[in-house]
Amino acid sequence: MRRPQLSVELNQSAVTASRGRIRNMANMNLSLEERNLTPDQVTSLDRRRQWGLALQVISGQCAFFAILLTVWAGQDLTYSPGWKYPMAYYMVLAGILAVITGAYGTWLRRGRPEF
Repeated sequence: MRRPQLSVELNQSAVTASRGRIRNMANMNLSLEERNLTPDQVTSLDRRRQWGLALQVISGQCAFFAILLTVWAGQDLTYSPGWKYPMAYYMVLAGILAVITGAYGTWLRRGRPEF
């Protein structure tokens, strides 16, 4: 009996298995760019997404502190003459950090989620 030859499919959604059968990938939710990654590339992709999550957490913490600082900044701006006390500066800095780290963290986590 002649054994069928293995063929290589150019279609990204199917892989060729032994004995000439074509099976779909286990996870079709992956984007086209992520389907044929090497193990090293998958590791770097996971690392990038972990950094993105860490930056999103830092962004949430900075946003929380910026909201808390509005109480003190409003009090300083109301009762102190001029910009003598820098609570408003801290509030603006925390808000800017929240926006920047949130945007960059979201950009790093681009692509399909893990689960």
